[in-house]
Amino acid sequence: MGAIVVLDGAVIGEGFNQPIGANDPTAHAEIVAMRDAAARIRNYRLTGASLYVTIEPCQMCVGAMIHARIARVIYGAREPKAGAIESAMRAHEHPSLNHRMEATGGVLESDCRELIQEFFTERRRSGIA
Repeated sequence: MGAIVVLDGAVIGEGFNQPIGANDPTAHAEIVAMRDAAARIRNYRLTGASLYVTIEPCQMCVGAMIHARIARVIYGAREPKAGAIESAMRAHEHPSLNHRMEATGGVLESDCRELIQEFFTERRRSGIA
C-alpha cells in the first residue's frame, strides 16, 4: 500500500506500509505519509492537503487524518473488512468530530486492486506473507 500527501499541487509527503519492518503497528502508508508531510512543512496540521492512497483507509488512519486536518482523501480499492470510509464504517462522518473531510473512493479501483493482489501473491510465493 502506498500514500502521498499533496498540498498546493506539490507532493509534500509519501509513505508505504511498513508495520512489520518498522515493528510499528501504526506504520500504515497513510500515517507514514502524513508524518513525512508534517516534518517537511514543520506543522502537524496539514490543513488543505489531500491524501491519495491505494486502498481504503482503516479507522486508525481516518482518525489521524481528522487530527491532521486533511481536507480530502482519495483512494482506489475498497477494503471490505476494515475500510473506515465506506465499507465497514463511515468514521470520518461521526457527528462528534470537529473537522469534516471529503472522501472519494474507487479511483482507478481495478488498477489498485490488481497491484495489491500482485503484491500479496508475490509475498506468498517468496514465503514472506
